[in-house]
Amino acid sequence: MKKSKKKEKGFKIRVTSSMEMINPNTAGIDIGGNEHWVCVPEDRADKNVRRFGAFTKDLYAIADWLKACKITSIAMESTGIYWIPLFQILEKKKFKVCLVNARHLKSVAGRTKTDRYDCQWIQKLHSYGLLSPSFRPNDETCKLRSLIRHRDNLISMASKHTQHMQKALHQMNILLSNVVSDITGDTGMKIIKGIAQGEERPEVLAENRDPRIKATKEEIIEALRGDYRKEHIFVLKQSLELYNFVHKQISKCDSEVENLLEKMNKKVDRKLCPLPGAVKRRKKPRKNEPSYDLQTYLYEITGVDLTRVPGFETTGLQKIVSEVGVDMVKWKTDKHYTSWLGLAPNKEISGGKILKEKTKKVQSPAARHFRMAAFSLKHSQSYLGSFYRKIRARSGPSKAITATARKLAVIYYHMVRYGLEYIELGADYYIKNYKEIAIKKLKRNAKQLGFELVSVS
Repeated sequence: MKKSKKKEKGFKIRVTSSMEMINPNTAGIDIGGNEHWVCVPEDRADKNVRRFGAFTKDLYAIADWLKACKITSIAMESTGIYWIPLFQILEKKKFKVCLVNARHLKSVAGRTKTDRYDCQWIQKLHSYGLLSPSFRPNDETCKLRSLIRHRDNLISMASKHTQHMQKALHQMNILLSNVVSDITGDTGMKIIKGIAQGEERPEVLAENRDPRIKATKEEIIEALRGDYRKEHIFVLKQSLELYNFVHKQISKCDSEVENLLEKMNKKVDRKLCPLPGAVKRRKKPRKNEPSYDLQTYLYEITGVDLTRVPGFETTGLQKIVSEVGVDMVKWKTDKHYTSWLGLAPNKEISGGKILKEKTKKVQSPAARHFRMAAFSLKHSQSYLGSFYRKIRARSGPSKAITATARKLAVIYYHMVRYGLEYIELGADYYIKNYKEIAIKKLKRNAKQLGFELVSVS
């Protein structure tokens, strides 16, 4: 085998005449909704490509056949949700499973695109080490992720039923939303419940007004005068029942999540090391916020109080933890972590020129929550708030959100991995530091042009 070496910018580049097989004990699986195609090396079976069904007995048959073929590592394409049952069974059977992004397995010119050939192509690429596995958190984090995503779906369902109630009210010209900011609040729900039970007198319905409502009783009475048609009241009643039912399911889901959080591995014992006092506590919990002490659970799981970071709220942090977990060792540095999230610039260079520096298009729920946390800092009188406003003034809100979200992701990475505490420096510190950097830059530019920068004050 001939080898040639070339030095370029301090890096050693080795070019070989042929590719070396890294792992001969590999298999490739093409996932489908009705069938799975499996390929093993040619010397492991008389018929090295086999088709299996998608029933559970077929999945176990795949695992048994791969064991008989002495396979240790398996690559499969992440097709929809069809890969999940097979992935979990193969993991139970102690196989090393590599879940591959579908974008990394695009067709090559001249290669036939069928399920039979796809599994052979996956097996070949995996045997040469050309496939990188997608991130998948540990089992307990996957369980939490499933419940949190289901809870979000339930909240979406509840919001749809809220819209149905509001539509039924408007069809009767009952303008409750004009005098009540939230029709699902205490006052709004009492009035809707009264209408659903057959009460049509505005004066009686207005007695449910909470003293904190800005609108007067007379304004509420006028808003409740409408055309109480039976068909619309029927729709309103059913929508209300569905809304209440979904919220009961959310409560049950919260109980299941709390039980799971109680069983998860803890980095800190709340009894030996209690949660430090929060910087600022809200007097009233937010809508759809869990009833259990989520802040304490997150403190035990992560080992740090992430709510001290501006922009981080308990519900958002719970979603981030459920998506990425707390094992930050899987990413070597914070740069790898932010790149995986799609929050870091992705330079594309050709011919010595930078073609573009935009972030990668990544569909990451965790990145979305970091962006939402960054957007909440637009009025924050904190170091991160000042950073967001400075980037927004210079580059616009979109880039400001991305840049601030990246900073939040870096803070999350270092706090969770190394157990560091967040120290708030304040908005004034950022402004002062920014001015010092700007002055140094001006002095350096003036010196290069043969001038001297002198302060007038």
